[in-house]
Order: sequence, then structure tokens, then C-alpha cells
Amino acid sequence: MKALDFTKFDGLLPAVIQDAQTDKVLMVGFMNAEALAATRASGQVTFYSRSKSRLWIKGETSGNFLEVVAIIPDCDDDTLLIKANPKGPTCHTGTDTCFGETNEDPTKFIKYLESVISLRKKSAPDESYTADLFHKGINKIAQKVGEEAVELVIEAKDDDQALFIGEAADLFYHYLVLLEAKEIPFKMIIDELKERHSKK
Repeated sequence: MKALDFTKFDGLLPAVIQDAQTDKVLMVGFMNAEALAATRASGQVTFYSRSKSRLWIKGETSGNFLEVVAIIPDCDDDTLLIKANPKGPTCHTGTDTCFGETNEDPTKFIKYLESVISLRKKSAPDESYTADLFHKGINKIAQKVGEEAVELVIEAKDDDQALFIGEAADLFYHYLVLLEAKEIPFKMIIDELKERHSKK
């Protein structure tokens, strides 16, 4: 790895903080070499405060820490992208980000759900419903997908939105279980859809 260039901003590097799960930009701060070393050592984003002329850990007062996932220098080695998991609102005003944006991306939950299902695959069948499905095998999992699909179709004919949403969630969950059983990540389905879309 090349050495970072702290010379352009009088010993400081701009640090763009991005939510590791949602990809939202949370805030921008500055780090000197000491702050970067402290960030790497503690796993919590630590800045250099230009107004207080000292290091400060983001969240040291509020408790809303930023837990580091990755530190990535830019192409000129004079700016950092830090992917982090926020433990509460990032901005001192109480908002999710310092730019007034709501920090959420519901589709990111799918990736998390995939990881949970993968863990359940390795669990004992009496530990969870999902683990029990894996224990019963691919035929049972495929059968559940079929059952949930039929139930969704039935609910589609009625006007109860809550029941329809519930059945849609049931189908989607069992679909993810089936993909895991076949060792096919959901991303491959997205890639297939993208490929088809590009041909239209």
C-alpha cells in the first residue's frame, strides 16, 4: 500500500464516512496520522477536531459511535472513504446523517437475511424453523415454496392488504431458503435480471 499524502491539507486527510450497509454518506471529517492510527487501533472512527485541536472519537459524548468496517484511500492517497456501522444518529442535530437524509435502504436487509439463513443451515434442526427445513432436505423446501406461492395467489384475489403482504413475505423468505439450499446467492438472480434487461 502506498503512503498516504498528509501534506495537501496541512497534515490532515478528509474522511468521508459511509454506512457499510446502506451506502449512505453519513458525514465528512478530518484525520491526521494520529487520528487514523487511533481509528485503526480502536475500530471506532476517530477524527482530529480543528476547532478543539485534539482527537475526538465520534460518539464520545452521545454514545453514537461509528464502528469501522473498512478504510479505503482514494486514487490520490489524500482522501479516505471509511465504511462504518453507525450506532445511532450520526449528526449532532439528531438526524441520521449530517446531510439531512434518512439512512435506510430496505433492500440491504435481503443481504442480511441471506446471512442469517446461511447460518441456520449449519444449525441443529431443533434450534430454528429454518434449520429444520434444511434438515428435511430440498424436497421439503421446494414444497414450502410451492405452498406459499399458492397461498399468495389466493390472497391476491381478496382485498386484505395485510394478509397479502404477509403471504408475500412468507414466499420470499422460503424462496431465499431454497436459493441457499441450491447454493445460489440472490445476487446471481439480480445479475440474470440485469442481463435480460440489457437485451431489451
